Amino acid sequence: MNGSKAIALLSQKGGSGKTTVTMQLAAALVLRGYRVAVADLDPQESATRWAESAPADAPFPARMLRPLGDTEEIRQTLWTATREVDFILFDCPPSIEHPHMVSALELCDFAIVPVVPSPTDLWSTRAIEKVILKRIRSGRLQRAALLPNRVMRTALAADVLEVMRDFSLPVLDAALSQRSAYAQSAVMGASVYELGRTAAPAQEEVDRLVSVVLEQLGE
Repeated sequence: MNGSKAIALLSQKGGSGKTTVTMQLAAALVLRGYRVAVADLDPQESATRWAESAPADAPFPARMLRPLGDTEEIRQTLWTATREVDFILFDCPPSIEHPHMVSALELCDFAIVPVVPSPTDLWSTRAIEKVILKRIRSGRLQRAALLPNRVMRTALAADVLEVMRDFSLPVLDAALSQRSAYAQSAVMGASVYELGRTAAPAQEEVDRLVSVVLEQLGE
């Protein structure tokens, strides 16, 4: 994609923390010196509302896109944006049938599926995994992975994380925990990096995530 890299954040159900991952990853990439855009493809507009919560004198660091129109118009908007950034992140609708998700899968270099370690989330992840694996086998997608998200330190969560290893898609060597810092940063229209030392554990998690993602993309 014209030298830029596209990352799609996907889920089959709401509540996976997809937008949280998108916005934290975008901010972390900006801090590392990359030009970043976030394309809000979800009809719920969570990423857009997140960025709009930022004060005028401290806007969200990534460029925000809200592509509108039919599928072809959206695709053209995304293609145009790739000429102006190093990374573009797609915050996709929570539905494998939605045309915006289909477009994102066609354009992305890397698909990330945030997974909350609960039985119901695992069941829904199986459905989206089938779609992704089909695209990988056909050569239309190069890489994809699962990301443990909103992880709680419980025995059930540990068991579910172990079950995730049985999926065909690899599990990223990174995870985001269930922390108040992530919700607080959304209210501020910012990332955990703006919360200071009290959010250090969350910052370390996001640092680890961005390092793993860059490694996956050969950066």
